[in-house]
Amino acid sequence: MEWDTAYRYQIATMAYAAGAAHYHRLPAMRGMFKELLVKLIGKMLRREVWGYWYLTSQSGIRLNPDLKELRKPWADPVCKENIMYSGHLLLMISLYTMLFADDRFDKDDSIVFDWNPMFWGMGPEKFSYTRRSLQQAIVNEMEREKWIGVCCEPNLVFIVCNQFPLLAMRYNDVTDGTKVFDEVLPKYQAAWTKKNGFVGDNGLFRLFYATGQDRTIDSNNIAHTVWAMAFMSWNHEFVKSLYPQTGHGYLQRKGDRLNLNSQTLANKIRELNQTEGADPESPATVERAKALVAGKPPSTLPYMSPTFGYIAQWLSEVENGDDLAALLRHADAYLRPRWEKGGLYYERNEQGWDTDGNFTYGEAYTGNAGIGYARLNVKEGQRKMWEKPWSKADVERRPWVDGVALESGIDCLRGVWDEDERAMVVSLRAWDGEKRIVNILMRGLPSATWGAYIDGELVRMVEVSPKDDTVTLNVEVSGEPVDVVLAEVGKHQQ
Repeated sequence: MEWDTAYRYQIATMAYAAGAAHYHRLPAMRGMFKELLVKLIGKMLRREVWGYWYLTSQSGIRLNPDLKELRKPWADPVCKENIMYSGHLLLMISLYTMLFADDRFDKDDSIVFDWNPMFWGMGPEKFSYTRRSLQQAIVNEMEREKWIGVCCEPNLVFIVCNQFPLLAMRYNDVTDGTKVFDEVLPKYQAAWTKKNGFVGDNGLFRLFYATGQDRTIDSNNIAHTVWAMAFMSWNHEFVKSLYPQTGHGYLQRKGDRLNLNSQTLANKIRELNQTEGADPESPATVERAKALVAGKPPSTLPYMSPTFGYIAQWLSEVENGDDLAALLRHADAYLRPRWEKGGLYYERNEQGWDTDGNFTYGEAYTGNAGIGYARLNVKEGQRKMWEKPWSKADVERRPWVDGVALESGIDCLRGVWDEDERAMVVSLRAWDGEKRIVNILMRGLPSATWGAYIDGELVRMVEVSPKDDTVTLNVEVSGEPVDVVLAEVGKHQQ
């Protein structure tokens, strides 16, 4: 619960993957993704996800070396600091609100934290928020810290964790007709400019700002740099400009794969490049660096970070071409891909690298969420969503599909409404190959006569009126894809 692989990061990344898949790939499948996002938000609100904060709120000398005694703890995980949880929760809820034009998280007691340990404490406590009050708590914290950002752990403001609430503010401005993001961003940028900017001399994003010591700490690991870059949509051109050199030393091409080098080896390669002009892509440079770091531990961190997953997310956003494909080929060759109930994940493995230097480490964040996100995102996917969020009018005027849920054993291969052709197109199959009947509801249709086709064969003609804008189809689905098309008569041949 204390590291980058904690539940909160896995669950949030699953939500971002689902949001990107809905927005970019399956925009008509509202019912399927809405239910999925609701369940993920529900998991995010479970006490085992956020209950770590009670102890963390006391701080410690690792976070603040000037601390003389522990602070008095508090259980509310979003009222102060803890942007590493509250920022993700706000983005999950704001993404949900934007994608589905649903105000459920604007209602009283829609976001509730029940603090109710069984064997200690002075009785249960309940902390209640809405989407707007949660955002306001975060904005208040940014102001308290002079706009440099909100602390993750006490005393430490990480660049990466503050990108998620910034995205959320943009979505909420579109939903609410406000300009919170436009007001916050210039102050945030100015605060970091006073600290000499986001990037250190080594070309990586600064790791954090220590508020008590008024000091920025540079990073010596690529992990948080690429994680931040994957979600810094408001600063996309800057992120793109850094792409060519960011992976130097860390990413090594091996045939048609991209391998991940250790932090120790990568930094030695970067050092040779910076001090001697050595080519970081050259095998000779890599071999020389290996000799120089032989016998040293692979990392200075107490635990291995989910760096591979972060890199996959970054590549999916900024490059999403040959480099991402090469990284995913490495994952499929060395990170133990597994399929379970129609879902792909990558198995745990405690070994960092094999004897040939191939990265093999498998942890929960990368295996459960990071690689999945990278496969579902599209190039500049977060930037496109940030630039053109769906408005309530966008959502409400678009016909959509209901009745298809992931737990029904169905894979959805296609789900789009074509406004020009006045047609809904859905492609389905059963992941286990077993035959089953799916009750598909196509909702929000314009008044017209519609022809329903299954695998190209006309099966029904349906009249849709303002009083009943839904067409229901019972479709047999098996292991082979089945195509379901609902087309307006008059635009198409009957």
